[in-house]
Amino acid sequence: MLSPAEAESAIRTNVPALPSEDRPLERLAGAVLHEAVHATRDQPPFDRVTMDGIAFAAGAHRAGTRNFRIVATQAAGAPPASLEDPNACIEVMTGAILPKGCDCVVPVEKITVRDGYAHVPDEVAPAPGANVHARGIDCRAGSPLLSPGTPLGPAEIAVIASSGRAHVRVSREPRIVVITTGNELVEPGKPVAEWQIYRSNAYAVLAALRNRGFDQLTHDHLADDVDELRSALRRHLEEQDALILSGGVSMGRYDYVPRVLDELGVRTIFHKISQRPGKPMWFGVHPNGTAVYALPGNPVSTSVCLARYVYRGLDAARGRTALAPKTVSLSEDFEVKPALTYFLPVTLAADRGTFSAQPRPTQGSGDFTSLLGTDGFVELPPGPRIVSRSTPVNFYPW
Repeated sequence: MLSPAEAESAIRTNVPALPSEDRPLERLAGAVLHEAVHATRDQPPFDRVTMDGIAFAAGAHRAGTRNFRIVATQAAGAPPASLEDPNACIEVMTGAILPKGCDCVVPVEKITVRDGYAHVPDEVAPAPGANVHARGIDCRAGSPLLSPGTPLGPAEIAVIASSGRAHVRVSREPRIVVITTGNELVEPGKPVAEWQIYRSNAYAVLAALRNRGFDQLTHDHLADDVDELRSALRRHLEEQDALILSGGVSMGRYDYVPRVLDELGVRTIFHKISQRPGKPMWFGVHPNGTAVYALPGNPVSTSVCLARYVYRGLDAARGRTALAPKTVSLSEDFEVKPALTYFLPVTLAADRGTFSAQPRPTQGSGDFTSLLGTDGFVELPPGPRIVSRSTPVNFYPW
């Protein structure tokens, strides 16, 4: 069996890349950039006033001038005014270009204006560059700003817009179908027999994906029937970029999913990972590029495998640069019994700038109620061993 790190690597190596598309600024939130973005101008592109006030030459104040005649007003977005008299000043607004002949700005709250003159007291002592955002100090024209693989949030989109770009190349969003299998599952809202359970995994997975920004989602439920599985999975493989299945991948008599996927030409990349919970996970790729993540049906196993592997596979397909997981410390000793990597649900608490993970073990992989109030899980090394308090471990959010 693969280790969790080997399984993640196998997914990243084999998942097909999604195509690029051109998208406008207003539709970039959450997208993954597929091209480099460079500065088209110096940033800021001019010496920019950062405070409402007056602009003048600082040397005049050092020479003894305290009362500066206001000769003009420089508004933001207007061409630069020019100061000819060194003992005069220009009223300026935040965001305006610094007028010619000026090298400093004194804020309006530090001056007194009377009869067309601005009085600057002795204690102000303006210096060249005061309250001025100098041209090119942020970056120079041609400087690299964003690299392919960058997820686009508000700051990144602002940078793209400030470079004058109205649209950029990003990954097309994946079309995803979430599929549950099993004769025991009943749709919520319908009558349920004593030997049946309500279908919950699909809605948990859909909610988790939406929270991650994925919105091209649909779902389906299939009985433990080879013909039904074959027909439906063939259709989904033709229509979707990714299939996320829950159930039917273990060693039971009715666990038909791996067999049917093989019949449909899906190449098996791996089946089973040396971990608990979620050991039976299966991953493969269809010749047309559709990725298939077949997760165990127990709800804790489904949630763990989704967070540990599926998110990373979907990010890799979009070309997102891989990020190292957050490292946290256990708040208490914890005993790992199985000779498998152990995924332990936890609740995080801030502790003097670091995060402490409080163990919240479940009663088993079917105990989804124990996940209430947890933030995610930590990955502990195989046992038998005691993982001591304060040991740094990787954390994966739900």
